[in-house]
Amino acid sequence: MIERPQWLQRIENAWQKRSVVWLSGLRRVGKTTLARMLPGATYLNCDLPSVASRLSDPEAFYAGLGARASIVFDEVHRLEDPSRILKIGADAFPGIRILATGSSTLAATGTFRDSLTGRKVNVYLPPVLWTECVEPFGVEDFDRRLLHGGLPEQLLSSEKDDSFFAEWIDSFYARDVLELFSIRNRTGFMRLLRLLLRQSGGALEYTSLAKHSGLSRPTVMSHLEALSIAHAVFVVPPFHGGSRRELTHQPRCYGADTGLVTFVRGWESIRAEDRGRLWEHLVLDALRTTVTPDKIHYWRDKSGREIDFVLKKGRSRIAVECKCEPDSFDPGNLVEFRTHYKSGDNYVVCPHVTASYTRRHKGVSVRYVGLAELMSRMA
Repeated sequence: MIERPQWLQRIENAWQKRSVVWLSGLRRVGKTTLARMLPGATYLNCDLPSVASRLSDPEAFYAGLGARASIVFDEVHRLEDPSRILKIGADAFPGIRILATGSSTLAATGTFRDSLTGRKVNVYLPPVLWTECVEPFGVEDFDRRLLHGGLPEQLLSSEKDDSFFAEWIDSFYARDVLELFSIRNRTGFMRLLRLLLRQSGGALEYTSLAKHSGLSRPTVMSHLEALSIAHAVFVVPPFHGGSRRELTHQPRCYGADTGLVTFVRGWESIRAEDRGRLWEHLVLDALRTTVTPDKIHYWRDKSGREIDFVLKKGRSRIAVECKCEPDSFDPGNLVEFRTHYKSGDNYVVCPHVTASYTRRHKGVSVRYVGLAELMSRMA
């Protein structure tokens, strides 16, 4: 079992704020393995009927744990009334620390009758970050991380297994989509999911997606929301500050894992031209763990100039460009962006930069960093 101290510490820090921590993330991203690593915690698999029986009297259950116990409810949404179980623990037994896991946000469906506002802290577990690949996972090959993705089982596999991803997609529909959202049109939903993964990192074209998936435009938008809630995709809205030349209504959509993206695209290896867009996915994963998702945007104007990610920080606008090689960075788009938005740091983040440095481009100061330093600066 590979230790992941960064995430264990994040859970511990969250417990300092609230007694309930909601750990969510993509199916098979490692939530159960991480939960089992918590020292001294009582682990319960909520898929089991025996667990539901133990929780039939929540007060008696919590009272039997002890005043300072730690408890894990894995796949808590399998319970009949999960929010009631968590609410009783938070309100009546505040000394008990609870970790609940699931593949979606807490209020994904009507199963959760209370979103536990003010009682919980959310922790999102992404696919294995590039900063974790070498230590603790022992993976140094950048292309392998891009091709295999960050679901631990495939990341650690010497060969990419297409059957794993095919089974994952089937399981995702049956275990998450159908149960949580009651979406019955499997064919249309799966066609939409594959379209989104194939176009990952590109702009959302709702009319085109509706045409090629055989779904109505409102259904596409509804399914996209379900996919976002279940962490299968992440939608990045455009940033705009009022200029008429900025795009304002067309978000980008990223698949949650590069392994799923390369599987749907049928890639067996990574070409030079593939790396840049896939690297954006890894940078986005890192940003999602350090800033709240509503602060992450991209910028594009009607001339086609764009910035990969723009982060809101007070009145400042932080610009993040993703480049596999520092020398491939063209500062023209960033210089144009800074003519409109003067305040904010500028970063070019590269997978193999170990010692950061600064360059000036047409009067604009740009910091070249690795992913670990970017995360540190954003935290």
